[in-house]
Amino acid sequence: MEHLFICPRCHNSDPKYIGYKNGIPYCRACISFQGKLAETSYQIQGDPVLHLDYPLSKAQEEISTQVLEHVKSGKNVLIHAVTGAGKTELVYQSMEYILKKGGHVGFATPRKDVVIDLIPRVQEAFPKLSVIAVYGEHNSKLEADIILLTCHQLYRYPSYFDLLIMDEIDAFPYRGNEVLHAFFQNSIRGSYVLLSATPSEKDIKEIKADHGDVLELFERYHHHKLPEPVLLEKKRFSMIVTVIKKLLQYQKENKPTFVFVPTIELGEKLFSILNLFVSHGSFVSSKEERRRIDIEKFKANEFHYLVTTSILERGVTVKNLQVIVTDADHPLFDASGLIQIAGRAGRKIDAPEGEVIFIGKEKTDEIQRAITEIHRYNKKAGLL
Repeated sequence: MEHLFICPRCHNSDPKYIGYKNGIPYCRACISFQGKLAETSYQIQGDPVLHLDYPLSKAQEEISTQVLEHVKSGKNVLIHAVTGAGKTELVYQSMEYILKKGGHVGFATPRKDVVIDLIPRVQEAFPKLSVIAVYGEHNSKLEADIILLTCHQLYRYPSYFDLLIMDEIDAFPYRGNEVLHAFFQNSIRGSYVLLSATPSEKDIKEIKADHGDVLELFERYHHHKLPEPVLLEKKRFSMIVTVIKKLLQYQKENKPTFVFVPTIELGEKLFSILNLFVSHGSFVSSKEERRRIDIEKFKANEFHYLVTTSILERGVTVKNLQVIVTDADHPLFDASGLIQIAGRAGRKIDAPEGEVIFIGKEKTDEIQRAITEIHRYNKKAGLL
């Protein structure tokens, strides 16, 4: 009788993902994750002093202190904080504590773009420490005082982190991926902090089952409410006409705009039409090699609008941004994604408001849930 083989890296035990070579079992679920591993002997090189040029809000300070208390006692934490609440700042104090003890600190997230955007922010907060980013082919250096990385790269860090922060736990491809979840668990030798604006009931149950705690922050750092979406029920021709009119209006008002689409195909078709009537725009997606360049041009006001897939639903902050979601009733748009998208608006302290428009042929359950949840967050924050 064959013994049950359980992969030590990803915990897979499904026979259909287990192969044999010379009678020795191996795991096909995680075999593509190959490469050198980090050296656990690395020691902190710089001075781990936290430096912030801006004060935290009272609500942020309270959550930050609670997180630190949990980390000191070895307790894990899930922070449920609305988009624009300043989630990253909530873990800096705990990072400083572990770093001062000589521990290894990592900050992981599912998407490379978010890792890249984090580099200057974390470096500014810890100016005397070395900060590296590890993702895709960018993995020649694996050790530093603070490691920012995609969750795919966690396999390089078995039993490595004394504190691991995992951002956007609800985002693709981390959500529901058992291999990536196993890499996360295997990389921890201390405690962890999970961050999410839209955690699932499963996420909350799991952290509590792991003797962890859930901390909530429903107030944005600038004390203004989350922009609440408006739904316009329109068929395709009317939808396109509406988008054109809104983009022309926003251009006159000098308001940059994201136009979200559910698929690359629909995005390409929509942009080919919009481009005939509204200049200074571009289309970005996960397959666009020039995506980073186009985003920088957008931030520099060279582009007035971007048609985008969900690739920009997280991690990008633009002053005075307006948001339009086309085909909002498409099955690919769930409530979690729509909430994240709506959260792109009104993020800056000197531009705390923005318009969020959902356009679809009908109001779906997911659209209703998204609108209801955003309203609930504002109510719990005492802003209604």
